[in-house]
Amino acid sequence: MKANGTVFKYGDNVDTDVIIPARYLNSSDPKELASHCMEDIDKDFIHKVKQGDLIVADKNFGCGSSREHAPIAIKAAGVSCVIAETFARIFYRNAINIGLPIIECPEASKSIENGDEVEVDFDSGVITNKTKGLSFQGQAFPEFMQKIIQAEGLINYINQKG
Repeated sequence: MKANGTVFKYGDNVDTDVIIPARYLNSSDPKELASHCMEDIDKDFIHKVKQGDLIVADKNFGCGSSREHAPIAIKAAGVSCVIAETFARIFYRNAINIGLPIIECPEASKSIENGDEVEVDFDSGVITNKTKGLSFQGQAFPEFMQKIIQAEGLINYINQKG
């Protein structure tokens, strides 16, 4: 399984309030949430993001509230993977639960810049910055987490196991 796209780069402490502002939490519709994704930190994000693009951030991505709306908005916006130096633990779990691939890799986070073309191999954890010709070893997903992501989330995974 791979992700491949253009990077949208953000810094430290990108919290769930800027990923999906609280004023939109009255909706649980993924398309509606996606239409407001990142608008308080990057008003052009939703107009520029294409299916398969990636978000790269520094430390503590997804901090703040425990709202599952944040990873849902990111995934529904078409983002194929989020790479960060570190993630807030509840965001990490919520992302896996809804089938949004995320990967921690401090070296990649520091080196990758906005607009770079990046490919992620989830089986090996290798992150390749195609723009700069650099590769980084991120943390590969354990097999059970890959199955959850391939199933598009924990609920689907459980239902498939029957």
